[in-house]
Amino acid sequence: MRIPSVNPLLLLWSLVAAILPAGAQDVLRSSSLAACQANSEFTASLFDVVFTPNNLTASVNMIATSSVEGYVVFDITILAYGYQVLRTTVNPCNSNLPGLCPMTAGKMNNPFNLPVTEEAIRSIPGIAYTFPDLDATVKVYINMTSGDRAGQSIACVEADISNGKTVDLIGVKWATAAIAGLALLSSAVVSGLGYSNAASHIASNTLSLFGYFQALAMLGMSSVPLPPVVQSWTQDFQWSMGIIKVNFIQDIMTWYQRSTGGEASALLDTLHTVSVQVEKRGLSTALEAPVALAKRANIQTFFGSYLVYGIQRVAFRAGIETTNLFLTGLTFFYIFVVITSLAVVLFKIGCELAAKAGMIKGDTFSEFRAGWLTVLKGILYRMVLIGFPQMTILCLWEFTQNDSGGAVTLAVFFFFGMLLTLSYAAYRVIRMARRSVALHRNPAYILFSDPQALNKWGFLYVQFRASAYYFIVPVLVYILVKGMFIALSQHSGTVQAVALIIIEATALIAASVLRPWMDKSTNSFNIAICAMNFVNAIFLFVFTDVFGLPQLVIGVVGVVLWIANAAFALILLLMLIITTGIVLFHNNPDTRYQFMNDDRTSFMKSQTHIGTTSELDALAATARGAGKPALDLEDDESGISHSEKMVPRPGTAGSMPYSVRDSARNSVRSSVRAPIDPSTGLYSTEGHHLRNRPSGSIRAPSPFAASASSSNVSGHHAQNAGPKPQGATG
Repeated sequence: MRIPSVNPLLLLWSLVAAILPAGAQDVLRSSSLAACQANSEFTASLFDVVFTPNNLTASVNMIATSSVEGYVVFDITILAYGYQVLRTTVNPCNSNLPGLCPMTAGKMNNPFNLPVTEEAIRSIPGIAYTFPDLDATVKVYINMTSGDRAGQSIACVEADISNGKTVDLIGVKWATAAIAGLALLSSAVVSGLGYSNAASHIASNTLSLFGYFQALAMLGMSSVPLPPVVQSWTQDFQWSMGIIKVNFIQDIMTWYQRSTGGEASALLDTLHTVSVQVEKRGLSTALEAPVALAKRANIQTFFGSYLVYGIQRVAFRAGIETTNLFLTGLTFFYIFVVITSLAVVLFKIGCELAAKAGMIKGDTFSEFRAGWLTVLKGILYRMVLIGFPQMTILCLWEFTQNDSGGAVTLAVFFFFGMLLTLSYAAYRVIRMARRSVALHRNPAYILFSDPQALNKWGFLYVQFRASAYYFIVPVLVYILVKGMFIALSQHSGTVQAVALIIIEATALIAASVLRPWMDKSTNSFNIAICAMNFVNAIFLFVFTDVFGLPQLVIGVVGVVLWIANAAFALILLLMLIITTGIVLFHNNPDTRYQFMNDDRTSFMKSQTHIGTTSELDALAATARGAGKPALDLEDDESGISHSEKMVPRPGTAGSMPYSVRDSARNSVRSSVRAPIDPSTGLYSTEGHHLRNRPSGSIRAPSPFAASASSSNVSGHHAQNAGPKPQGATG
């Protein structure tokens, strides 16, 4: 018995389509037409065809120019992912098509219906009506049947086919944005309650996930011809770059363009008369005929249609004029910052009112209420870091577009302002860490002991282990270089693809070798994202068609990219949802995460969840420097003088002057948070961990304490039972 052959592509289509909802009515349509032959004698500036198999007709509406005279026959081929689905010929004389039998020279602007036989409909696979973002093309050769050129092809046109199904879904955009936003909000609430360890883990994973969304958006902004499913999937994450269409905002942006000396484009307003082609593989060779570069780099062919690619392709798919794209992204970044700032202010006011009304305890969110301005500054810095990839690409791209004087001025201000702000913040962090190493032989001491510095600059280093405080600099360089290639190499997709492979490979190697994040789970989370970004860069290089791969291979790679990234994003989202939910409903969220080996918690000021005697509290306050003037960590001289000779305010629990070099006090301070031996740079926090952790959660001493402190719990209590330092309250 003969076993029938099975097309593997159709099998893949069937499997994917089985999980997708079917539409109410099967339909195939095309809205653009491109020339696929040099010196084509038939061109169209508008082409809109809707085919419904139920009524056996295809409605055609086109504005075309023909220089063909005589009797012709149409040789029609339908390709899906490079696989020939249908090939047939249509004689316009047999189909009673007006103006086509015979074909006459001139302009054609007469809508008509093209009959389709049942045999041709049966040859179209049913999956073609349900598979999302169908990568199908209809190619029509116009062959002469009379005259001296009988049998010759005098024109060729091709059009992309869509079935109306897509993975560019508003639900995906809202779901991903809402989860990321709620996770960030949850981390802020958990931090305000005093659970800094859990909050830093949630915030770190959320920002990494947000960065992955931005990486997918950048993939869609590249000028490489992308398969339709990849275009749609990457479009789902353009919200992370501030590319969101709101009609009244678009009206304001258009007004601003014109009022500042620019000329707003109106491409979207002319779609009823002009055809716009979204670049994909094959269009570049199809347009080898001379083309004219319109202002702001929209490619306009001589027969009147337009070709959009890269960042313009993203704008067109989002329904935003290309001249409004930069201002749209800038506006939503500004709105994001303003809303966040107002939320912090309103939360501060709400906490104070609730405390006065007795609705919450007086010490709830006490640290936030006392230093909310510093917290707000830190949040604004974090907003700048989140928006840096977005503004880097949009501002640099605006420099190449020059939409208007006002837009360019804003681009200069925001790009250089954000770059200098983050550079200054990174410089301050490095200075503090180096000073801490010089004075205490441990970068974590100063970075985490001062709550003002932690709230203001901590957004740059809390996600990393203390010894990797410098890693924010490579991260900023990575974002800047990647954004430069995306924004400034829009005319060369191959250059972008090669550059992204090198950049992502470097990032993956650095992350895998250095493992700079705070713990094992966070390192694994970020390394997985780096690996997926690298794989996406390889896929992008495949789409450049440098290897001359068959269209079928390109189509399959596009589907694989979509499925792989959809599964990966779903896994990351579920991990974030589950961990955030558990933290929010856990009695002590900090115990869910392993304490970092850099012993940062030993240096943090918060004592919200530490139940100790008043004597130990006083000793801890003395070691922290509580009750003394605030240490100005932004001044080297101030930092050195305070570290060597701290002069506290009189009348406080820790009012006794002391010196880091005072060996007489080292035996007392070693059991709290101070160095036991400055010559070795080791810190003893074992006693702190033993008395602050629930039963069964005691871990091995940290690397900073193991070799210098081998005392057990009883030894620790015996040490603290000795004479109290002068000025401590008992």
